[in-house]
Amino acid sequence: MTDEMATSFGAEAENYEAGRPEYRFDAVVWMLEPMSEGSRRIADVGAGTGKLTRVLAHAPDAEVVAIDPDPAMLAILRATVPGIPTFRGSAESLPLPDASLDAVVLGQAWHWVDPVAASIEIGRVLRPGGVLGLVWNIRDERKSWVRRLTEIMHGSNAEIMLAGGGPVVAAPFGPVEEESWEWVRPISRAQLHSMAASRSYIITASDDEKARIRREMDELFDELGLHADATIDLPYVTRAFRSVRE
Repeated sequence: MTDEMATSFGAEAENYEAGRPEYRFDAVVWMLEPMSEGSRRIADVGAGTGKLTRVLAHAPDAEVVAIDPDPAMLAILRATVPGIPTFRGSAESLPLPDASLDAVVLGQAWHWVDPVAASIEIGRVLRPGGVLGLVWNIRDERKSWVRRLTEIMHGSNAEIMLAGGGPVVAAPFGPVEEESWEWVRPISRAQLHSMAASRSYIITASDDEKARIRREMDELFDELGLHADATIDLPYVTRAFRSVRE
């Protein structure tokens, strides 16, 4: 089922783009901080619709490529981040030459990969001293209504992995460092439904389960008074990790 979930997002690419949050610029800067002076070649792997790619593209002098296995996701990326070269591939099989990159980053994606195989393959395309950056935007469930939302939608593989100690990174990478940022995102009922629709559990769920989730989400939003174009502050924690290729 994990393989089906991991490759399901293209079916809801437009909802993914509409519903998922952007990435914090300061988190991306932190991930790339160990890059040596003059380094600029960066690959966004598991790039999806380009949520992380567009932040990377604003880095001074950055030369960015985007890689994803799903052509539907890449089609939206090309529309939202024009001019970025795109390639089909995965963290375990990258269409790039040896030692051709200064950094590889993955947003909301490492929990789908084989960490040992991906570490070896990313180590192949990175030069020694290159950086691997991993980042997730996770809803902050210290708010009771956010906990209820997660119970309705079902927990994600990313949330389970991060609660269990975080990502595993293997050789040829060194120690993993972590940083986090707390923030809020004003979000509407429609955006919350888009966010839910873009989650792998819901994409691959039965029609009855999808209807149950939407009904219970609407009941929650009614209780919160979230109607029409009104927004509510959805709290997030961005958790970022970085490791240097030895």
